[in-house]
Amino acid sequence: MAEAGDAALSVAEWLRALHLEQYTGLFEQHGLVWATECQGLSDTRLMDMGMLLPGHRRRILAGLLRAHTSPAPAPRPTPRPVPMKRHIFRSPPVPATPPEPLPTTTEDEGLPAAPPIPPRRSCLPPTCFTTPSTAAPDPVLPPLPAKRHLAELSVPPVPPRTGPPRLLEEPPPSRVPRAVRVASLLSEGEELSGDDQGDEEEDDHAYEGVPNGGWHTSSLSLSLPSTIAAPHPMDGPPGGSTPVTPVIKAGWLDKNPPQGSYIYQKRWVRLDTDHLRYFDSNKDAYSKRFISVACISHVAAIGDQKFEVITNNRTFAFRAESDVERKEWMQALQQAMAEQRARARLSSAYLLGVPGSEQPDRAGSLELRGFKNKLYVAVVGDKVQLYKNLEEYHLGIGITFIDMSVGNVKEVDRRSFDLTTPYRIFSFSADSELEKEQWLEAMQGAIAEALSTSEVAERIWAAAPNRFCADCGAPQPDWASINLCVVICKRCAGEHRGLGAGVSKVRSLKMDRKVWTETLIELFLQLGNGAGNRFWAANVPPSEALQPSSSPSTRRCHLEAKYREGKYRRYHPLFGNQEELDKALCAAVTTTDLAETQALLGCGAGINCFSGDPEAPTPLALAEQAGQTLQMEFLRNNRTTEVPRLDSMKPLEKHYSVVLPTVSHSGFLYKTASAGKLLQDRRAREEFSRRWCVLGDGVLSYFENERAVTPNGEIRASEIVCLAVPPPDTHGFEHTFEVYTEGERLYLFGLESAEQAHEWVKCIAKAFVPPLAEDLLARDFERLGRLPYKAGLSLQRAQEGWFSLSGSELRAVFPEGPCEEPLQLRKLQELSIQGDSENQVLVLVERRRTLYIQGERRLDFMGWLGAIQKAAASMGDTLSEQQLGDSDIPVIVYRCVDYITQCGLTSEGIYRKCGQTSKTQRLLESLRQDARSVHLKEGEQHVDDVSSALKRFLRDLPDGLFTRAQRLTWLEASEIEDEEEKVSRYRELLVRLPPVNRATVKALISHLYCVQCFSDTNQMNVHNLAIVFGPTLFQTDGQDYKAGRVVEDLINHYVVVFSVDEEELRKQREEITAIVKMRVAGTASGTQHAGDFICTVYLEEKKAETEQHIKVPASMTAEELTLEILDRRNVGIREKDYWTCFEVNEREEAERPLHFAEKVLPILHGLGTDSHLVVKKHQAMEAMLLYLASRVGDTKHGMMKFREDRSLLGLGLPSGGFHDRYFILNSSCLRLYKEVRSHRPEKEWPIKSLKVYLGVKKKLRPPTCWGFTVVHETEKHEKQQWYLCCDTQMELREWFATFLFVQHDGLVWPSEPSRVSRAVPEVRLGSVSLIPLRGSENEMRRSVAAFTADPLSLLRNV
Repeated sequence: MAEAGDAALSVAEWLRALHLEQYTGLFEQHGLVWATECQGLSDTRLMDMGMLLPGHRRRILAGLLRAHTSPAPAPRPTPRPVPMKRHIFRSPPVPATPPEPLPTTTEDEGLPAAPPIPPRRSCLPPTCFTTPSTAAPDPVLPPLPAKRHLAELSVPPVPPRTGPPRLLEEPPPSRVPRAVRVASLLSEGEELSGDDQGDEEEDDHAYEGVPNGGWHTSSLSLSLPSTIAAPHPMDGPPGGSTPVTPVIKAGWLDKNPPQGSYIYQKRWVRLDTDHLRYFDSNKDAYSKRFISVACISHVAAIGDQKFEVITNNRTFAFRAESDVERKEWMQALQQAMAEQRARARLSSAYLLGVPGSEQPDRAGSLELRGFKNKLYVAVVGDKVQLYKNLEEYHLGIGITFIDMSVGNVKEVDRRSFDLTTPYRIFSFSADSELEKEQWLEAMQGAIAEALSTSEVAERIWAAAPNRFCADCGAPQPDWASINLCVVICKRCAGEHRGLGAGVSKVRSLKMDRKVWTETLIELFLQLGNGAGNRFWAANVPPSEALQPSSSPSTRRCHLEAKYREGKYRRYHPLFGNQEELDKALCAAVTTTDLAETQALLGCGAGINCFSGDPEAPTPLALAEQAGQTLQMEFLRNNRTTEVPRLDSMKPLEKHYSVVLPTVSHSGFLYKTASAGKLLQDRRAREEFSRRWCVLGDGVLSYFENERAVTPNGEIRASEIVCLAVPPPDTHGFEHTFEVYTEGERLYLFGLESAEQAHEWVKCIAKAFVPPLAEDLLARDFERLGRLPYKAGLSLQRAQEGWFSLSGSELRAVFPEGPCEEPLQLRKLQELSIQGDSENQVLVLVERRRTLYIQGERRLDFMGWLGAIQKAAASMGDTLSEQQLGDSDIPVIVYRCVDYITQCGLTSEGIYRKCGQTSKTQRLLESLRQDARSVHLKEGEQHVDDVSSALKRFLRDLPDGLFTRAQRLTWLEASEIEDEEEKVSRYRELLVRLPPVNRATVKALISHLYCVQCFSDTNQMNVHNLAIVFGPTLFQTDGQDYKAGRVVEDLINHYVVVFSVDEEELRKQREEITAIVKMRVAGTASGTQHAGDFICTVYLEEKKAETEQHIKVPASMTAEELTLEILDRRNVGIREKDYWTCFEVNEREEAERPLHFAEKVLPILHGLGTDSHLVVKKHQAMEAMLLYLASRVGDTKHGMMKFREDRSLLGLGLPSGGFHDRYFILNSSCLRLYKEVRSHRPEKEWPIKSLKVYLGVKKKLRPPTCWGFTVVHETEKHEKQQWYLCCDTQMELREWFATFLFVQHDGLVWPSEPSRVSRAVPEVRLGSVSLIPLRGSENEMRRSVAAFTADPLSLLRNV
């Protein structure tokens, strides 16, 4: 017994080899102590034990499957000599003690045979699952499976299993496996260091008994080194995203660049069990580089806070913030290395399901857009790995890897294809069209592997006919038609979908796990392809038979004839006699003859025919009465199947991309009569009727009672367009839900039980929502359905999207999107309705994107409209319940502050004077109802009315701006005498405030800081403002002087308390100064109002006929200016039209495209006489966006021609011409080096203070035509500028795109075209209307009429 126990593998060791040691206690709790006791586990048993993660269950089941299955051994090839290692000149001395023998056991009836023990100190083969012999056999390598596409052509394929899995046995000494992975051996190029030297040498001796020529080596040319372990497939639910490998340590480190510069670059570094990766930012999805932990030889400390990660041929230097942090990183790395080596010693545990180093499904060189040189790309399992070259691939040092569970691939042109993820688009180009097809196939296989599980497929393939496609004979088909009961390949499955769900209901064997119940699997084992083809393909002529290589059109015609028309079916003897067919069916369903039932249904028997028995009126009821579960399953799947007819008219082609899962539910519901309009009034309890409702096969049927056979009516799930859940007690029943259909009908159902109502809502939602949008069902909703929409740049045609409304959040799933997208309705910039009453469009404008929801069906659209408007409105009195802006500032506060900034900064006694009570009350009520739609205009609202409304809103907040819980703490902090300690206390308290309160406090104090800057004019200094706002913000009614002191301290220390940098403060002052100057100028000339500035903007080029006069308010952005110009000239924006506003400097012969979010007013204030604004297309924007989407990292470096402006600097290069210099652009600065190898930069400029203009003036004689001018403004407002030239146009675009990306935090172009509506001001200069050159006919008539009526008014203000 002891000997057997030694040979058996404990559950703890086995789970540790599978990296699932966290389940050891769970297995032991259920009495599973030895690994051999786990042989009978199933997925259901594991779930009952409490193992909830599907990926972990799959890993255990796959391990058991591998442990009991051995591939057929191939004939042993003729041994051939293998050269010795070049760095080893003689064999190491043989140790005195012989190698550790194989563990032996004796038979013991009390303990079954155990799985093999992974070898610890040698590479001897493990023991087998059968009872081992007492004599140790000669050491041979265990059989290892090789991937199909990597097996040598000379080796015949392994035939599929035809019986149950066999126990793993020892191969005889004369037989060896046909292929061996290098990962199971010691790497030929491995260099040992440190204390591990002795251990590795001991492992070397264990292989001395193995013949050098005992296995193939030709198939190992692309394998990784043995010490580099491939990452494990990430566990997770099928079809969903997979979790990332657990991170051991992550944080910011300074990294020395490859050139060995003294300038360290800050990187976000992440260490997990397999890789050390570093990123530019902690928000990046893809790394700049990764290093396999297995290829790290050792870690060493160097200097202060620095340490090196040393591999066989590369050294990576990092610097931590402190010695303590460096020690933590070194300890984490050493621990990861030790664990990696331990896993390498257990590599023979692969036989128990531990994945070793995987051969790539495909590997080779590809061009990637954004990289000058080709990259080496490897598709390994469910990941795509990017390396600089083949050498780094073998060394395990790569750029990044892409998880294909979130990826999608599509063709672009003849040789190119895109790999699209939610975070980036990778654009690859192959050398030929054939190679591109091979890469697409490999990547699509990786996606399928990431999302699939083969458990169901393996069980269905146990029947020999199911191992080949029922239609074309392709091997290993992984799709099926659940109503026809045939297993088909992927290509045939696409054509089956084209037949429609009425002919074939297609499901995946690997992805649709919820569909595959035990009953359905057993049904396929009983019927399957054998019985299916004996009926459907009984008369197929050889000339019309499909082949695996058949074209899609050939498949389509054949399948139409086979299943829709029944051309090749075996006709039943009763064919044509409907009454006899029905009787035969009723008799067959009570037996186990499934083939007879299939033949009868395929020849026209009625699946819902009357059986003659009132207690079991249908064949399904008869089968249930007889206890025939397989017959019941078959009948349910064929409820809606069409009967094949040779003379039937073919319906319009309709290809189904998805098929809805079958959902069933039944019970009593209370229902009202259907309505054709929205339910505005409360429905009384008496208006509801009790009905027995059944949901099944995509139909919701309601009957008079549970015994009724014929339904009173039915609602098909495919016709449901919306499901709404009103608030409780809206109608006579406490819990109700509404169903909207395509036929413009509304059905209201009610229940008293909240649980039952919730269950019905979930079941109906699952029945009509496709798998694409099933994520919307993860949370409760108030309204769910599909609507036509337009978004992005594709505004020509509407698409259908799925939407879910929950609270103030509207979640949407679009066909082209990989996941759901949330829209915060209270943060919308615009919510409006366009069009007439018949063709209404709901416009939702969020920051940088616009969504148009169309009212194709008036009934459900009006329901959506009312619900969205209600959700977007302010819901309560707290700040977080108000309509919010982009910065989490309530729109009420923003509207008032913005208006007073434009119109009231110089108003005497602003905030001290009170407005009229009636006007203030009306204004505040309209703002509270819908602040987004209120536009304050000078002349309509007085400044004092607006300031009073703002003060009253802040004073009436129930919880206050500083919250009741923290109010006293703020007041106590004002009594601290030490100023630095007081400011520090304020900063600490500010962090404790809720996010919305914190953002509002900063916006308000920033505004008051600007007001006190003009105290000479408005007489409101800091002390006066504190007297007014102290009692308002703290709601003390003037009883506590400390409230005013807090406000006074916050204004005085505004920069320090709120961490305002100099650049932000400078821009704020410039904007305010520009507003005041233009108001003063406008007051003097009498030509402008409300802080607006009239300027001239040109369309496409500077000509008299293209100029347009426009008012520019302080808040107008470049994007809004561009859209207003295009609207006035009736210029339509087509797809891929990148219209932009340019600042043109004629003297410098350069132009600068303004960023879409850049404020226009400060730019106008700084324009010289030789500068102007022009709106035109940005021709290079598309190429720049493609470059930014395909590159890795946000830095740029390279050589450029450089020249200084000597007239401004008084200095410069000796010759005053252009010289080659090396530049590095990162997220903080632009550095200039004399040459590539230079360690210290000659110049360095902060990136945020630079303005980049395209073009270089000709008199400087630039060496190329692809140059740009860089302007830097110092703190003393002195301008310096430099000229840079690139060698190619593409290089210029890459540099300019990187500048924009870094300066604006990655927001180079809005993801959606904005439609921020504003009240279009009356285009007048003084009292004369400005005549638009192009516009609507009515607008031109009004302008000309005003000018004709008073022709002398043009000279009145001169």
